[in-house]
Amino acid sequence: MFETFLQLEPELRLAAFGGTIGMILLWEFLATKRSSELTFKRTLTHFLLMIVNSFALRFVMPILAFELALHVEAREMGLLPLIPAPEFVIFFISLVVLDLAIYTQHVMFHKIPFFWRFHRVHHADTGFDVTTGFRFHPGEIVFSMIYKVALVLLLGPSAAAVLVFEILLSSASLFTHANADMPRRLDSLLRLVIVTPDMHRIHHSRQGDEALTNFGFNLSLWDRIFGTYHRDPSLPHADMLIGTENISAQQAASFGTMLILPIHKD
Repeated sequence: MFETFLQLEPELRLAAFGGTIGMILLWEFLATKRSSELTFKRTLTHFLLMIVNSFALRFVMPILAFELALHVEAREMGLLPLIPAPEFVIFFISLVVLDLAIYTQHVMFHKIPFFWRFHRVHHADTGFDVTTGFRFHPGEIVFSMIYKVALVLLLGPSAAAVLVFEILLSSASLFTHANADMPRRLDSLLRLVIVTPDMHRIHHSRQGDEALTNFGFNLSLWDRIFGTYHRDPSLPHADMLIGTENISAQQAASFGTMLILPIHKD
């Protein structure tokens, strides 16, 4: 069963991405949270970045996290296989540990100036919707994959765990950037476990103190554990300013400007 599952890796990724973005676009249409920023130039820039990122990974990286996991699992390498527990327990431990690792990476991308130069392409967006969820500089995507490859070598998660985690991570990135309204009670309930759009939107605030909170992607508990959780923005969600200082909406919507942004200092 797992072999068939792993053989369908490209199809599973595509189905998950297409299905998630389709449902969120419908949600955004039916329950829009903020004034829409879906301009043609901005949206085109986001899709162009996504396409360039896909090519960058294939041309720069000799092996990707999932492919490496297949080899690592076959050789029983890493720390996780040493845990004396059933496979399904190790599987869930893998997902939780990988999520903590991505939270840590996200914090580093904000705190370390070199990495922030690349990550600020994501935060420069003056809008906030599902397309923001795949707006990343190719440099950040490559650094992130190097980080995940190192995690696979160190931890030795199963290939199935890596595939499920990467699909969850991609889907969560789309979900948490949704420009969609959610009832307050439901949002509060979901936040006990996962990151919601209202929680993550605060992280995109132009206010520096708010932007340095809510780093989680999937699980919300890391922000609570490490003291980076922020419940509400100082302004209502519909009015809060999104983006980064010194980057205008016109610049943020330009593919060329965003591609060379890392060579410019703040």
